[in-house]
Amino acid sequence: MTETNPEKTPDIKSTQLQEQPTAVLRETVPMKELREFFSRAYSLVMSAAEQQHVQLAGPPFALYRGMPTDVVDVEAGFPVAAPFPGGGDGGVTAGTLPAGQAFEAMHVGPYETLPETYGAIMGKMQADGLTPGNAMWEYYLSDPAAEPDPAKWKTLIVWPVT
Repeated sequence: MTETNPEKTPDIKSTQLQEQPTAVLRETVPMKELREFFSRAYSLVMSAAEQQHVQLAGPPFALYRGMPTDVVDVEAGFPVAAPFPGGGDGGVTAGTLPAGQAFEAMHVGPYETLPETYGAIMGKMQADGLTPGNAMWEYYLSDPAAEPDPAKWKTLIVWPVT
């Protein structure tokens, strides 16, 4: 194991999720424009939460609906301490991260290698006889502006099962 070649098998944990209110911007976005969308979404959500006096309650995340292709149905935002009332600028709305059984895995490395960790989670689900849900999300625990080395970026992947 080296910094440029992280361990191939991430630590995958089964967990029981509690419902979590969120403030999000949801759009259908071409994969190649995700970074631009995230930058805009996180800025709009932070501004809307401030305007509505709603406290952010966790790191930024992106929730993906369905299997990504060239375009993806994505909502990006933050968990919030209380339900978001909506009405923010730029289309920011209330959302929810659902309750239920899920698998979690910490991905360490660049975003381009996230599919490897998703593949490992899928393998664990299949080995356990479980069906992956049609939505999954990622918590971005590293700020690329503060940590310029992609090999050190941490992304927590959460993938519910049905």
